[in-house]
Amino acid sequence: MSRAPEPVLPDFAGACLTNVVPALLGALGGPSPAADWLPPTVTGARQIVLLVLDGLGAEQLAERSAVAPTLSSGGSGLATSVAPSTTAAAMTSLVTGLPPAVHGIVGYRIALDGQLLNVLRWQLDGRDARRLLPPARFQHFDAFPGAAGVVPVVSRADYAATGFSAAHLGRSELHGWHVPSSIPLEVRRLLGRGDPFVYAYYDALDRVAHATGLGEHYRHELLAADRLVADVLEVLPPGAALVVTADHGQVDVGPRVEVLEGDLMEPVVLMSGEGRFRWLHVRPGAAQDVAQAAEDTYGDLAWVRTRDQVIEEQWLGGEPVPAVMDRLGDVALVPFEPTAFMDPADTGELRLVARHGSLTAAEMTVPLLAWSAP
Repeated sequence: MSRAPEPVLPDFAGACLTNVVPALLGALGGPSPAADWLPPTVTGARQIVLLVLDGLGAEQLAERSAVAPTLSSGGSGLATSVAPSTTAAAMTSLVTGLPPAVHGIVGYRIALDGQLLNVLRWQLDGRDARRLLPPARFQHFDAFPGAAGVVPVVSRADYAATGFSAAHLGRSELHGWHVPSSIPLEVRRLLGRGDPFVYAYYDALDRVAHATGLGEHYRHELLAADRLVADVLEVLPPGAALVVTADHGQVDVGPRVEVLEGDLMEPVVLMSGEGRFRWLHVRPGAAQDVAQAAEDTYGDLAWVRTRDQVIEEQWLGGEPVPAVMDRLGDVALVPFEPTAFMDPADTGELRLVARHGSLTAAEMTVPLLAWSAP
């Protein structure tokens, strides 16, 4: 068996999504000092727009720089995502400035007392959970802590009433867009009324990657995203800066999936997470045996870690409090090869072409780019 590569761990002490918002607010004179890893064009800005392009990894951008001239002109800054490198955990870390071990949104599907919470849909075993599991109680940390006033959020209008928006954005002021061309208009209006910090979110790259992979459709959507960035740059008033980052990158997996079965699964009572960060919840006392069986079977495809190892190696950014610890499985299977570990109970995952969640460079490294208006 060949030696497994080293996982790309979140840089919780430096250029990590957990530190981006505090650093930008520091550049605006907030409670945290501006970080030396921020793009230098942010220094001295009187207003900052943070635009998140969901699903744009640094590797994917570098491989397609010719079709993204505007993005490629923003410098070569990089940051790491969090673990797992998935939207639910990463976006919550970005806006709260906290690692998953603290804010508690530890994946796409989270185990809660034998049930599964789909975080993005905010459904508990397929049922709307907004009343049963109030989002603000589940994730109670403030978004954009230290900001001067309420931060306006420019995001898809369909997301305004979702449980996940309530869980990670809290009481932020939401400005919904129905078509992408409205994003620059909303940004211009908010900057014009004097907001010092504006947060914008665009998700089409991630949608295209999941549906069709990283081929021609992804390339054309990157071209559209590049035009969007150019349009936002055109509406920046003097003294404003635009910062672009992403929540995670992507890996083209296609039909290459693993169905867990046989003796390995006999002690397993539940699976949570997602295909590229699969948690196995096992019967008491079986964790070490399951971890060894998983290593013997899948060690050439994936990092296999017990829960204690995940915490000890600082994948999640600290030791979770008991309530968050209970959401983690006993054994994690995290592929470094382009494959996914399927959960037959999550039929939606079967349709995904490109995926994310693991700790490969393609998924963990995201751009951190900036421009300033004259």
